[in-house]
Amino acid sequence: MVDSHHGNSGTTSLMESLMGLLRIRIKRGINLAVRDVRSSDPYVVVKMGRQRLKTRVIKKDVNPEWNEDLTLSITDPNIPIKLTVFDHDTFSKDDKMGDAEFDIKEYIEALKMNLSGLPNGTIISKTTPSRHNCLAEESCIFFSEGKVVQDMCLRLKNVECGEVEIQLQWIDLPGSKGL
Repeated sequence: MVDSHHGNSGTTSLMESLMGLLRIRIKRGINLAVRDVRSSDPYVVVKMGRQRLKTRVIKKDVNPEWNEDLTLSITDPNIPIKLTVFDHDTFSKDDKMGDAEFDIKEYIEALKMNLSGLPNGTIISKTTPSRHNCLAEESCIFFSEGKVVQDMCLRLKNVECGEVEIQLQWIDLPGSKGL
């Protein structure tokens, strides 16, 4: 008797622990490593916990423009997000072309601030590149058209060269616990 609502408890607990969705726009790759003869066929994989998402493959381009949105469900903002670039090979295992990790803690803190009435384009905070992050240049969290957005240019590790530009945007989910 007590167990009557057992069927959907999995979904409820997920919504209760879900803070919302993080939309990661994978904008472009810059000067990515060459893994085929003269070029590479790069795509990006984003991982957070058990979630794994990937962009489409762009053929023969070490400066690819993906402009593709990948959406992660965020339950714990302390888990770093890992981004890996791969070179797509038709007949063999795809080669890694470097990886980077980034944190969303600062971004989540900025989302919690009361920013109503801020002018469009206001910079909320900046993170400078350091040994503790993968930033290739200063990353800004700013207020844009009523939303808090963060731009990042990640320098890929474990590879000779390459950077990936991304942008973070938060999506509030009705029914989730929110921030």
